[in-house]
Amino acid sequence: MLVRTQEAVRTAPAAVAAIAVAAGGVAVMLGAYFFQYVLKYQPCPLCLEQRIPYYVGIPLALVVAVAAARRAPRPLLALGFAALALAMLIGAALAAYHAGIEWHLWAGPQDCSGGGLGTPGSVLEQFNTVRIVRCDEAPWRLFGLSLAGYNVLISLALAAVALWGLRAVARPSRR
Repeated sequence: MLVRTQEAVRTAPAAVAAIAVAAGGVAVMLGAYFFQYVLKYQPCPLCLEQRIPYYVGIPLALVVAVAAARRAPRPLLALGFAALALAMLIGAALAAYHAGIEWHLWAGPQDCSGGGLGTPGSVLEQFNTVRIVRCDEAPWRLFGLSLAGYNVLISLALAAVALWGLRAVARPSRR
């Protein structure tokens, strides 16, 4: 398996980079859905906005991977990787903004409370099952970082992988 991976990285680095961005994005979204639907942490408006770069990036990364595997023209692949890197950098910026709000470095938007509670009759029922998360309060931390903080790191890492893919298509291969 390791030999195959090393061979793929050497012979098709652009396709590997695009697949890595897609896989990383899928892992992040599965984690977000796990926190939302299994652990019942309702996302705040900023949490939902941080998902948008992944909603764009995952399908784009898959298209770029297929294009790279089929040896699409270098300018097209370069454009795809540049768009992937930009999407992930936007995601990192959104996450950094959110983390700053959680650390009370700056004020967040006025609508920075969890989703609506629904009808008045279901409010008491929802209080027992739903944890409302405000944008300025990190409901979960590990090693001092919130989910937004981890999203900054992951988004930057995925942007770096996309830039590695861009570099791979920008330089002619030496085979």
